[in-house]
Amino acid sequence: MSKNKKIFFQILLMLAVLGFLGILTNNLIMNLTRTGIGFNFNWLTKPASFSLAEHPLPYSPSDSYAWALFMGWMNSLKVIISSLVLASCIGTLIGFLRVGKNSFFRIITAGYITFIRQTPLLIQLMCWYFVGFLSIRNNSFLNLSNRINISNKGIELFGLNLSSEFSALLFGLSIFSSAFIAEVIRGGIQSVPIGQWEAFRSLGISEKQGFIKIIIPQALPAFIPGLTSQYLNLAKNSTLAIAIGYADIYAINDTIINQTGRAVECFIILLCSFLILNLVITKIMGFIDKSIMKTRI
Repeated sequence: MSKNKKIFFQILLMLAVLGFLGILTNNLIMNLTRTGIGFNFNWLTKPASFSLAEHPLPYSPSDSYAWALFMGWMNSLKVIISSLVLASCIGTLIGFLRVGKNSFFRIITAGYITFIRQTPLLIQLMCWYFVGFLSIRNNSFLNLSNRINISNKGIELFGLNLSSEFSALLFGLSIFSSAFIAEVIRGGIQSVPIGQWEAFRSLGISEKQGFIKIIIPQALPAFIPGLTSQYLNLAKNSTLAIAIGYADIYAINDTIINQTGRAVECFIILLCSFLILNLVITKIMGFIDKSIMKTRI
């Protein structure tokens, strides 16, 4: 195919996509106009008129919808960042044990990964919330010198209070994502040629030192793409928080839609919020990948 024909088909495809998007936009505007709702964001300045169980900054029902959405976004970021850190730690540990020489740990971690990956995340969140926290009787399950207290109200950790909703979402997302991260770690380690293992062993280097100083640095580039994918999935999976009553941005959007009927505007806000977050995660992981590649050159 000649260059001119390729350009022609590319322009034709672009025009077809733009035409399709134009038809969808026109239908949306016509339907909104017909219902009398219209399309605007003026409602963001109106009082929200609903309370929030969790808000990192001062909030009251008299505050605007915009402030309520911001509180939801802060709650989402709080659980996403915490889950990313915890899932990475657990997943890395499970991944290392999965490729270790100890057959007992290999069997246990294989069973852990299989069970977690084959169980829907929504069911796991429900179990963590209703079985793990709300089922605790006498308002307390564990109390260690008033420093760590687990109850049906959540977790109190060295003076930091974590609600049962936040705790269930944190553990649910972290445990679920850790199983996939563990497989990423395992795959990255096993991608290192067997000759590299035999080389450091022939030099008399211990398994621990050879694993840390030789195998892991070579496996790092293979970790990044898989970890990026799992981090993006974790961020998007956090919207399941609505199932256990955690006031994240999706749950607050749902409440606003019920009150105002502004479904289109709310979904645009939601889509843009997660699009920006995922682009930031992708950019950070890309920067880490480039840094690793530079150190290897």
